[in-house]
Amino acid sequence: MYLDKQTAVGVIGAGTMGRGIAQIAAAYGHQVVLVESNPAIREDAEQFLQRILKRMEEKEKIGRGEANAILERIDFQSELSACEGAGLIIEAIFEDLPTKHKVFRELESIAGSRAILASNTSSLSITAIAGVCRLPERVLGAHFFNPAPLMPLVEIVPGLATSKQTIQLARNLINDWGKTTVLAKDTPGFIVNRVARPFYGEALRILEEGIADVATIDWAMKKIGGFRMGPFELMDLIGNDVNYKVTETVFEAFFYDPRYRPSFTQKRMVEAGRLGKKTEIGYYDYSFGAKNPEPVKDPELGQTVFTRILAMLINEAADAVFMNIASIEDVDMAMTKGVNYPKGLLAWADEMGLDKILGVLENLQSEYGEDRYRPCPLLKRMVRQGQTFYPPSN
Repeated sequence: MYLDKQTAVGVIGAGTMGRGIAQIAAAYGHQVVLVESNPAIREDAEQFLQRILKRMEEKEKIGRGEANAILERIDFQSELSACEGAGLIIEAIFEDLPTKHKVFRELESIAGSRAILASNTSSLSITAIAGVCRLPERVLGAHFFNPAPLMPLVEIVPGLATSKQTIQLARNLINDWGKTTVLAKDTPGFIVNRVARPFYGEALRILEEGIADVATIDWAMKKIGGFRMGPFELMDLIGNDVNYKVTETVFEAFFYDPRYRPSFTQKRMVEAGRLGKKTEIGYYDYSFGAKNPEPVKDPELGQTVFTRILAMLINEAADAVFMNIASIEDVDMAMTKGVNYPKGLLAWADEMGLDKILGVLENLQSEYGEDRYRPCPLLKRMVRQGQTFYPPSN
């Protein structure tokens, strides 16, 4: 089997992610069936794609006439049976395992035996999704990031039974779509949502301890660390309810490992309905004319905040390599392409010195006595043996 522009593509769900994936596939040249059972969402998706593609044409990001050509390649349907004949079907519905099971069972009765079935899930096990299928070897995860047409990263996640051919065919095609794919083991959070947890979790811990306030923590991570957004700005953008739910899911999925424990502060924000930009108030006030607190621009304090959060991020990245979740290169690629980190975390660790990072973690663990700060065994081993993640440049 070979996947190319002639392969019909099915996308299940016309929400934010589904319509974005459909746009990518149609822009590449595929005939796309976008299935959405809710008429209001289906109509909204069609109108949204018309607007966004016309705007791209006006800004000369696509050629004249391309907007209509792309739209004509997308067939908006209400029934899964419309995907009959598709060589690749990507499910992008809400994160509920029983519902996904129902969809995949039905897809198996519709799609040809050689069709690849993919899920865009960001938090559920691919093995669990494929477990209800007669042919689990043709099921895998293809986790796009929002907004899908703009974000370059796609995490390719094989389930326990996924065949090597399925992985290679899907990865080759998605690379042809102009995306950067990384291979991740089927574990909670895959690469990005796992490794990124301390960016939020340690920032919240620093806030709860009273070491620095929201504005100062965000300033430190942007000014000293070079991140595009601070953790609280980003949580407000994502939605504090969404971010809290991901943290809660990862915490539970890792059998309540204290490294992923959710924050009471974030729980209270969700309970209060302070969800961020979508409610006009979160850690910042987004209402018209609102004035937010200024950061304390103390370089020493800022360095303390930045170093502590970065050390925790690096420890998580090292653990992803140690536990064979992904390669060194794919972990760094995932964090730079998936969440726009200024540098790959493991390359950053080499630059700062693994001994320094280990020292920060050991001091935190000694001071707090919490397993949350335990250094990754790989990091300890590499410091002991004088190794680096990447070969030293000449």
